[in-house]
Amino acid sequence: MKSDTARNNTLLSRTEEFAGGDPPPGVDRRAFLMRSAVISSAAVIAGCSVPDKEKTAAATPPPAEKSGALSADLEVVRKSKGPVMTTLDEFYKVGPGPSSSHTIGPMRITYDFYQRCTKLPAAELAKVTGLKVHLFGSLSATGKGHGTERASLAGVLGKEPATVEPEFLDGLLANPDKTYPVKLGDKTLQLSLKDVIYDSPKGNFPHPNTMTCKLLAGGDVLLEQEYYSVGGGFIEWKGYQPPKKGQPKFPYSTMKELQEHAAKNKLSIAQVVMANEVAVSGKSEADIQAFIDKIHNAMVSIVKSGLKAPPGVLPGPIKLKTKAGEVYKRAMDDKYERQRGVGVVSAYALAGSEENGRGHLVVTAPTGGSAGVLPAIVYVLGEGGRVLPKEKLRDGFLAAAAIGYLCKHNATLSGAEGGCQAEIGVASAMGAAFIAQAHGFDHQVIANAAESALQHHLGLTCDPVAGFVQVPCIERCAFGAVKAWTGFMIASNEIPSNRRVDFDTTVAAMALTAKEMNSKYKETSEGGLAVSLVLC
Repeated sequence: MKSDTARNNTLLSRTEEFAGGDPPPGVDRRAFLMRSAVISSAAVIAGCSVPDKEKTAAATPPPAEKSGALSADLEVVRKSKGPVMTTLDEFYKVGPGPSSSHTIGPMRITYDFYQRCTKLPAAELAKVTGLKVHLFGSLSATGKGHGTERASLAGVLGKEPATVEPEFLDGLLANPDKTYPVKLGDKTLQLSLKDVIYDSPKGNFPHPNTMTCKLLAGGDVLLEQEYYSVGGGFIEWKGYQPPKKGQPKFPYSTMKELQEHAAKNKLSIAQVVMANEVAVSGKSEADIQAFIDKIHNAMVSIVKSGLKAPPGVLPGPIKLKTKAGEVYKRAMDDKYERQRGVGVVSAYALAGSEENGRGHLVVTAPTGGSAGVLPAIVYVLGEGGRVLPKEKLRDGFLAAAAIGYLCKHNATLSGAEGGCQAEIGVASAMGAAFIAQAHGFDHQVIANAAESALQHHLGLTCDPVAGFVQVPCIERCAFGAVKAWTGFMIASNEIPSNRRVDFDTTVAAMALTAKEMNSKYKETSEGGLAVSLVLC
């Protein structure tokens, strides 16, 4: 009889046999690989082989709904086949809430389109009579509640996410019929929110967050571009080619490979990520540290602003009352110290998420909807709690980014593609890794902490009431921050090698769950709380 080790080695070799091959004709490769990985991992854990009929099931996923399938032409899909190439300044982005994919992404898109328009020949610009932005899919379904039309108009008006004044966006909301001048050559257009059109929420789009921008001369189109807001504020367009980058010093596309680099070179996760940041971006370590400090300061400011904000009601039909300051005060008055800690972390997360709900500036970590989670961890480990040294916090940011990179690379960060597991779940996993790295734990504890936090968000739907990033989003950030601590506490107190589910398996499960999740629960406000809660 074979030993357990020999049997598992045989199973692992068989896993490569069917999970590493090419999918059958007509089957989406990404879905095939994700499903195969999950089935094969389950087989190894259970100590049994995979029957032929299960291989067939892995190779033949149920047909995806047209509105949820991703085009194979998207770079976010193509680059999942190589090493991680994302950098910190792409990942941690400052911009207005309430959603990185519905606010920051569209603002970047229309700003890009405006810049393209300015480069047209003068003779073409002389013909211009109008500019229209069309929103499709999830952007059309829930864009009203996310402020997508305001962000889209702001981009055309030359505003960028990192520097736009929240008061300007508030002004767009307060004056919906006001027109604004947009100069193109010798022509000056008068544009308003009415030039942003909520088009078809259903259709066979390349990405659930698709939009088109058109520059018009009467009934003729002078310039048109199709764009995609692919999550976390990342954008692409039809014919998109990624910018040239350097090659990573330690190439990895899975947590297993990342850990192997750390173990072989006697480096921490943070050190491996820093080496790659330098190699890929071409920046110095000092430049990268300065950027991390900038993001750190932004997160601290967000939490402080949220805590100091007077009690009030957030914009929109829900009439949701804010509570971050009250939760913080009551937590600090709690006579039970352990309860106090949970309450304080929750208050910090509520503060950041309420700022997002106001449409004020936040940091994508990884998205706007999850923008309360990591700031809560950062603040409680820094000046709002344990006061860890700045160097330790920098390391935490690097380790957290690695978790976000891997989830983006092998699954998704988009609520419109994967539900809230892709936003709050990833943010919680990033927070758990941040805590473990900042406290100096080794790569296995970091991986286990992130896995634990992510695993217990699997299947979490995105069902924003009235399309606003308020219910359930704000409280979910608090739960995500607390789960990050729970994941860290479990991982740091268990025997690391005893964990039966690894991070890569859980990311594969998230990707598969995202693929099979009904589109009603992917930021469309067509299911769950969005249809259960009656507003009156």
